[in-house]
Amino acid sequence: MSFLQVQALAKRYPGSTVFEGLNFAMEKGEFVCIIGHSGCGKTTILNVLAGLDEATSGTVIMDNREVAGPSLDRGVVFQGHALMPWLSVMNNIAFAVKSRWPDWNRIQVQVHCQKFIDLVGLTGAEHKKPSQLSGGMKQRVGIARAFAIQPKMLLLDEPFGALDALTRGTIQDELVRICAATRQTVFMITHDVDEAIYLADRIVLMTNGPGAVLAEIVENPLPKDRARTEVHRHPLYYTVRNHIIDFLVSRSKSFAGGAEGKGFDPRSVPVVRPGVVDNPSTANAARVA
Repeated sequence: MSFLQVQALAKRYPGSTVFEGLNFAMEKGEFVCIIGHSGCGKTTILNVLAGLDEATSGTVIMDNREVAGPSLDRGVVFQGHALMPWLSVMNNIAFAVKSRWPDWNRIQVQVHCQKFIDLVGLTGAEHKKPSQLSGGMKQRVGIARAFAIQPKMLLLDEPFGALDALTRGTIQDELVRICAATRQTVFMITHDVDEAIYLADRIVLMTNGPGAVLAEIVENPLPKDRARTEVHRHPLYYTVRNHIIDFLVSRSKSFAGGAEGKGFDPRSVPVVRPGVVDNPSTANAARVA
């Protein structure tokens, strides 16, 4: 059984369907990015996985337990850093750590927090308040806080979207390094195709909303140990990139108004490896058990 199973998930409001028939799975230690145009329900999906929102129908099972509300087993990093402005870097992280391990004493909490402050490259900034930090440093604190509770799954909602290109690249590199060291399971929303190719093992493609569906899962054929300076030189890099962009520009529109009546079976989502497999194949991980 897969570590995460999303089965027949749908979100509807009176007179409108945000998304429907979502079926996919993730393995432990896997990094999955989801891409789609605004309005397809990406953030709603992430909020359902986090237990912050409820689906209209369907289930989410993580580590053999149904997700039925928020839990420290799932760490969330939003686009906004969501730090408490009156607390220092150390205390922002300590607040989460104390929630996770309420019986720990002050020294245990501090040592644990310091480990993750060092991990994201903020050594020396422990006693600074958020107002004294740059945007990139604030996001590092948010990432350190999420990792510090040692969640079974990390959920990232466009955490680098508001950062400049140089800072964004630096923190992406840090995330790659940390995930490689911790084998963290990650589900991430992004609008950046290059970011998805650099970070993800698989890339989930959503059709346009309303009535969005999961149209395709792209398995990233690039090697796991990717280097930023070399990734674009890989012979399959632009094949993968062009495949995703073609979907976003043209193929995603073929489902306008939802999948109903278009012969689409959400229980059998095509899984492709651009440049490696000529024809889409149906992956068991995308089926409903």
